[in-house]
Amino acid sequence: GSPVPPEERRLRDKKHLDDITAARLPPLHHSPAKLLSIEESIAIQIQQKEAYEEMQAKLAAQKLAERLNIKMLRFEPEGEASMQYREVRDEE
Repeated sequence: GSPVPPEERRLRDKKHLDDITAARLPPLHHSPAKLLSIEESIAIQIQQKEAYEEMQAKLAAQKLAERLNIKMLRFEPEGEASMQYREVRDEE
């Protein structure tokens, strides 16, 4: 027989896969991988490391601030809690 053109063969194979499986590849949301030079790769890694360390520092500062705020919220020098011990009640 005559050879099948590659495009037709690809369509036939795809139709066969559609017939035998429901599995689908997820859509490609990002551009395909590309080759980088060592210098570009190192620069990107350094940039990512700095961004990661900055994010970690912000997270640590946020956690510390939350802890301090919790302690400060409980401290009420002019509030009700400081006046309770001063109330004297006669039991008689």
